[in-house]
Amino acid sequence: MGYRIVVAGATGNVGREMLNILAEREFPIDEIAVLASSRSQGDMVDFGDTDRQLKVQNIEYFDWAGWDIALFAIGSEATAVYAPKAAAAGCVVIDNSSLYRMDPDVPLIVPEVNPDAIDGYTRRNIIANPNCSTAQMVVALKPLHDAATIKRVVVSTYQSVSGAGKQGMDELFEQSRNIFVGDPAEPRLFTKQIAFNVIPHIDVFLDDGFTKEEWKMVVETKKIMGPKIKIVATCVRVPVFVGHSEALAIEFENEISAVEAQNILREAPGIMLIDKREDGGYITPVECVGEFATFVSRVREDPTVENGLILWCVSDNLRKGAALNAVQIAELLGRRHLKKGDMIEDGANFDDAADDDADD
Repeated sequence: MGYRIVVAGATGNVGREMLNILAEREFPIDEIAVLASSRSQGDMVDFGDTDRQLKVQNIEYFDWAGWDIALFAIGSEATAVYAPKAAAAGCVVIDNSSLYRMDPDVPLIVPEVNPDAIDGYTRRNIIANPNCSTAQMVVALKPLHDAATIKRVVVSTYQSVSGAGKQGMDELFEQSRNIFVGDPAEPRLFTKQIAFNVIPHIDVFLDDGFTKEEWKMVVETKKIMGPKIKIVATCVRVPVFVGHSEALAIEFENEISAVEAQNILREAPGIMLIDKREDGGYITPVECVGEFATFVSRVREDPTVENGLILWCVSDNLRKGAALNAVQIAELLGRRHLKKGDMIEDGANFDDAADDDADD
């Protein structure tokens, strides 16, 4: 016996990736519904690499009664309308927007990091998925925090245009093409030219000079890992289609060497350590696309602080930063609470995928 699953926002980048991952991980499904706005009603979407296609329904008229889990990838405005309706009908919502992340009655979950927090979902019948840049960072931080207790993190992100949706990917492609043929490359979505450039600005500016994306990384990390961790972020959009990268400078309360950190990360769930300290002995965004793992490279000791490490962290933002984490939350929910079907065990499939990548 499996689950009745809904994917809301099935025609977008993240929604399509959710369908791919549900199929890849063989999530136990008895019935699946795919929803979008009226503009996409009647369109067909692929269910992963299977031969099965699903017809898109209009979310406005969908009856949520009798459905078990809904994966939402429709943005905060639409989520505010439809998530409460789904939750009230008994369907557990796993939301990818920022709407509920800081709601004290809604758990914010990264399964490798704070699985026990999912037990609080019953207060609203809603579970929040963190920001893409936060998700991969806390996967890398958690095993090191358990070993030596993190005091402070300074993070600089290098975030791909897919984090801004299909429009962001289209703008990078069009600007790159225009520059090659000598046509104007005027920005439309981004504040400045993104092709062959970097933009130190993601989301709106706040009064203190930080952007909302930087604020999200701070408050979400504290909610997931604990309020004592000090963190400061600089978030930068880069001309990469898919895959977020982060440079992390971490200060610990207790002594930890680079070798110890490498050994810890090598065994940690959700992480693939690629750190050969030679030309090409690290992971870049191009290599992480389509992978489940959060990749860590260039682990080294920071000589400027006591008990400091620096590392490089890369992940497919459409997967671990969004769709994969949502499906992993659904798997965790099934194991701990809903108890239907043969649910994937912690680490299964994930570790297999990481091992396959290492062999490549």
